[in-house]
Amino acid sequence: MGASLSPDGVPSVFVAATAALRDALGRVRSEVAVHELQAPAKLAPYAFAVAGGLSRDGDEVASGRLILLFDPAGHSAWEGTARFVCYARAAVDPEIAADPLLPEVVWSWLHDALEANQVGYRAMGGTVTITNSKRFGVLAADGDNSDVELRCSWSPDWAETTAGCDHRAWRPTEAVAQLHSFADLLAAMVGLPPRVCGVVPLPSRRG
Repeated sequence: MGASLSPDGVPSVFVAATAALRDALGRVRSEVAVHELQAPAKLAPYAFAVAGGLSRDGDEVASGRLILLFDPAGHSAWEGTARFVCYARAAVDPEIAADPLLPEVVWSWLHDALEANQVGYRAMGGTVTITNSKRFGVLAADGDNSDVELRCSWSPDWAETTAGCDHRAWRPTEAVAQLHSFADLLAAMVGLPPRVCGVVPLPSRRG
């Protein structure tokens, strides 16, 4: 599948998607701070990345990255030419970390955030990891801590990135919806109420 190119030779859909994402960085939910960062150079011919985080009482309680990869040649595993890669981490109470259902709940947050923002996606995969750290000696006073980490990726359901014959018009707002989903995911991971219907967060970590 050929991709139309901008005057500087970059695929037009990637140019439009990244422009829309940059323009939307200041319009995500107010609790989440996001900014562009240098994208990895070896994962795809074209890439764009943002970092996000939430702080409480001066301490960062959640952080993550969202990366858009684009390869005009396409990938069979992607089922198209574009892929979003997401990493999100948050501190949780030890009793929440001990819940055997926590991985399934965290995975549901991702699905709920995407669906609540009306994101079309396919070929999704990922892992949820729970870590518990116990401090000893001079570090014991800092207390133990638990974290939940989500690493995942999915392909955006844009006609211009699908290896198929659907020629539905693509809108830059479809890229922006991915960014809002990322922000909603981070918020859900620290127990904030959903910005949109459909995301049910766990109780927040106590200070």
